[in-house]
Amino acid sequence: MKGLYCKLSETGEVKFIIQESSVPTTIGKHQVKVQVKGCALSPVDIKLCEDLKLQREHVPVGREIAGVVLQVGPKVTFFQPDDEVVGILPLDAEMSGLCDVVLIDEYNLVQKPEKVSWFEAAGAIKDALRAYTALHTLARMAVGHTLLVLDGASPFGLLAIQLAHYHGVKVLATAVSPEDQKFLEQLRPSVGVLESLVARVIGVWDSKVDLVDSCLEETGGLGVDIVIDTGVQLYEEEPEVKKHLPHKHDIISLLGVGGHWVTTEDNLQLDPPDSRSLFLKAASVSFLNEEVWEASRARQGRYLHIMKDVVEKLATGTFRPLVENPVPLYEATVSMEMVQRRQLRKRVVVKL
Repeated sequence: MKGLYCKLSETGEVKFIIQESSVPTTIGKHQVKVQVKGCALSPVDIKLCEDLKLQREHVPVGREIAGVVLQVGPKVTFFQPDDEVVGILPLDAEMSGLCDVVLIDEYNLVQKPEKVSWFEAAGAIKDALRAYTALHTLARMAVGHTLLVLDGASPFGLLAIQLAHYHGVKVLATAVSPEDQKFLEQLRPSVGVLESLVARVIGVWDSKVDLVDSCLEETGGLGVDIVIDTGVQLYEEEPEVKKHLPHKHDIISLLGVGGHWVTTEDNLQLDPPDSRSLFLKAASVSFLNEEVWEASRARQGRYLHIMKDVVEKLATGTFRPLVENPVPLYEATVSMEMVQRRQLRKRVVVKL
């Protein structure tokens, strides 16, 4: 049985390889054996694995899975054979999600509605979990809030937009290309509805457009209540890959009183003047790391509740994920390399 794994070279370069792996012959008391039908490819956070002492010669790749239950452990109560399920393999999983069969604890899975495809389920589950973590858990969004989603046309950004709109939040979003801007401007809650999901699309690809001025203009000078970034510029001179990202001063400037800045920048550095500006606004900064749900057993119930709500919204059409066409297993290595280099946003491998 073949799976996809990540290997670090001596120079620190990330390589992806297909290699044989085997399923343990014994199944744990609370484990479920799942035949994988769909698996999403997202970037591997090598630094996080190092921080958590999870370094291995080969790190399994492909953690977002959907499939059919083949066998359950003696104490499993949530599932039975032939159930269709979707879930996320834990960070310390030893098997790749691209294997034909995986073992996973029942507490990391939820039932997949019949009308939700393998493709949609695997492609949306983790990005939707991130959106819930950012908006509900960290930002405490409420009706009437104004939200700015940076790179709104990304798979994560799109689900954050849809979730916020569903809860009555006014959404602003940035577009990093003319194509993304056109896509966001034409985004609708459902077919035949004229209302747009995004109140204003800010084309940051255009050097003439000022992000701060656009947000303040849209909010009457008050600033936005919530900002979700995809990284920020920390210094005046940044690598080319960060040129499309806003500077941290811009985000602080466009935040309103009592605002929440949810950041994915794991090495964010705030200078005393930055902290003073946040203090004067009584604003807060939260770090978005959806992996923490498995760090505490006390959070397990809420974690499962979120995943159940995600698949229900997929079934009703509230969530409509943005994922490129599915790829076969033999293209997984090349696709994963492009995803890791951020040349592709996301790929899903579907097995027939």
